Amino acid sequence: MAKEALAVLESALRVRKLDRTLTTALPPLQHTDGSSTSATDLAALDACLRGGLPRGQLSEIAGARSSGRMTLLLQMAAAASRRGEIAAVVDPADRLDVASLVAAGVDLDRLLWIRGEGTASIPTAASCADRAIERALKALNLVLQAGGFGFVALDLADMPPRALNSIPHTTWLRVQRTIEGTDTACLLVAAQPLARSAGGLTLSLDGRTRWTGDADRSRLVAGIDMSVRVVSPRRRVDGETTLKAQSPSSKAQHNAFVGLGAQY
Repeated sequence: MAKEALAVLESALRVRKLDRTLTTALPPLQHTDGSSTSATDLAALDACLRGGLPRGQLSEIAGARSSGRMTLLLQMAAAASRRGEIAAVVDPADRLDVASLVAAGVDLDRLLWIRGEGTASIPTAASCADRAIERALKALNLVLQAGGFGFVALDLADMPPRALNSIPHTTWLRVQRTIEGTDTACLLVAAQPLARSAGGLTLSLDGRTRWTGDADRSRLVAGIDMSVRVVSPRRRVDGETTLKAQSPSSKAQHNAFVGLGAQY
């Protein structure tokens, strides 16, 4: 009796195209061609992701400061521009650095950078954070509705946790519905997972900065060692890999990543 009721419910959801919100109703991942994923051009990470970030889905990068989240975001934008795609970054905190974009190999002619007012007043004014997030979400929605973008990222990493936790979960469901069936790989960057999309992936980062020099005044950042744990709500992709990034001053960012290993 219970199985028959479940079958009727799933059938009704499929008719209304609501079944994709149920992780248990989603089919297992099959090996597909590269057009269904947005490759990061990092061999170890792409192997762990089974080709790259899924297109038509909302994925996430979650990690604390200095975990490598911006470095990985720049690499993904650079990989998209090298394929001739148009990339977009919604940057409400205005923390994107042009020199870092160039060092990462991003083709600036193929990048739409939507800048906010910065975070100078956000920690002391809750209304400022709420307004910045609201504008960023509206900008993201306009970009996704416009179409034609291969890679779109929303960077909320420096926003206060209180403001992020107040975002209704239905917001991310609407984002998912907007890009469903498109060629756009959408990425959300934050300190903690927010969207938890049924069809997207979460890349949980843990990084360790490497330094050169002994004295405090002579110490420089040499690079970062990143541990990337890939999580999927539907358990289609699951694994962990380690990446090493060199400082752009010593090597071009395009060639700076070395995959140290992957577990599946």
